[in-house]
Formats: sequence, C-alpha cells, structure tokens
Amino acid sequence: IVFTTSKEDYAKKLLDVLDPKKLIRFCLSQEDCLCSRGCYWKDLTCLGRDLAKMVALDHTIQGIPSQAANWIPVRHWEGDQQDKELLRLIPLLERLSRAVRRDGGSGAC
Repeated sequence: IVFTTSKEDYAKKLLDVLDPKKLIRFCLSQEDCLCSRGCYWKDLTCLGRDLAKMVALDHTIQGIPSQAANWIPVRHWEGDQQDKELLRLIPLLERLSRAVRRDGGSGAC
C-alpha cells in the first residue's frame, strides 16, 4: 500500500515511475488523509489492519505522528531513477517480516 499526503493525480504519476509492473495494489492519497488546520495526516488505523504488523516508510514523521512507533525514516525522493533508498531497506523489512511471522505479530516491530 502506498499512502501519501500528495494529491491523487500526483500519486498515480509517481506510482507509474516507482511501480511500472503494477505490483502495488492500493494507493491512498490526500483524500484519504485527515486534515487539521491545513495539514494532512496519515492515519494508519484507516487501513483496518493490525498496527503491530505494519510499518510506514516516510521522509517525515509529520504525516504519521499518532503512529510514530510504526515509522521508518527514509530520505526524500527527488525523482532520481538511480535512487536505491528502498532497496537499502530490504534486509530490515525481511527481518521484520520474519519476526511478525514468528510471533504472530503480538509485539511491535
């Protein structure tokens, strides 16, 4: 799932670049965020999934302050086709996946 505070049309264009094979099944955008005082916030609870089994990759915690324990910081993507930031996270995400499978997701990752 991609969850962005960007507008839907921008998010779709971004996914065309990031996911040309269409492996990402869902994209939530600004319309799916909470808005308070002109700021958009991602609320992971709207996904209806166990927060103990979720992580959020984001360049800023401002978008997901209420689920800070689920946040994994990444560098801001500037459109560089050679950017390897997400590939760098594969080992961490694999370890988290094994931990969730091992304990059934009862603890926070």
